[in-house]
Amino acid sequence: MLMSSQALRYAHQLLDARAQSKVIPRISESEPLSVEDAYEIAHNIRNIRVAQGEQPIGRKIGFVVRKNWERYGIIDDARIPTWAPMYDTTVRFAEDNHGLQSLTGAVQPRIEPEIVFKLGKTPAPNASLEELADCLEWMAHGFEIVVCPFPKWEFTVADSIAAFGLHGTLIVGEPHVLSSASRHHLPQILASASVSLSCSTESASVLRAAGFCNDEMDSPLHALWHLHQLLQKQTRFRKLQAGEIITTGTWTDACPIEPGQTWTTAFSGVTLPGLTVSFV
Repeated sequence: MLMSSQALRYAHQLLDARAQSKVIPRISESEPLSVEDAYEIAHNIRNIRVAQGEQPIGRKIGFVVRKNWERYGIIDDARIPTWAPMYDTTVRFAEDNHGLQSLTGAVQPRIEPEIVFKLGKTPAPNASLEELADCLEWMAHGFEIVVCPFPKWEFTVADSIAAFGLHGTLIVGEPHVLSSASRHHLPQILASASVSLSCSTESASVLRAAGFCNDEMDSPLHALWHLHQLLQKQTRFRKLQAGEIITTGTWTDACPIEPGQTWTTAFSGVTLPGLTVSFV
């Protein structure tokens, strides 16, 4: 278990690496780092960012949809769900589902297509999956730009939690307000959906990835339920609240991105428009 002074020191190291856009050795190289230690570092980071004027407005969820996480360079068990705060400085909305995003300062950036929810009501502590769905105001498609301060994208799950959950920026498309019927059938709707991810440059356009939820138990809604359950046990963090924006994990492998590229998605099986973002 890290001492509080150590957790604070690592929090400042990670914030400095982010501010300076630099790569640093992963924390777990220098000493054992548990998931509990990582959330203590994350809590320190949150307090520092709030003191500097940033406002937490939601959460990002990671490592929920089952896939070959070893491709990311993860060197331990990635089957546990994780989360990190998102801020008013890291979440933006695309106009007409088109966006322009600078990659200046982004360290080893990659792109992830995700489903984003907004909570219209605060869920009860013991909310079921159905009751949690009833708390949703809207869902949208989003691109999360994930970044990694560790060499070659190699880290443990605890390292990733400490390092902002790898969250860089969330770009949210047009919200789709959910009717009562849509909320009731949301797990089934999302379980039958799929997404394609394409990259265009001046010379070519290429399909880079495609993804889907494996079943209802692997859906974005189930990821939200896992987060809600986890937060009941984490007394240092605020529970989910009405108004929060939650991005629920990537549907494809995270693809490296560069300036000069335009990335586009298309959905099938769910009434959501695709999203197009150009990077500079």
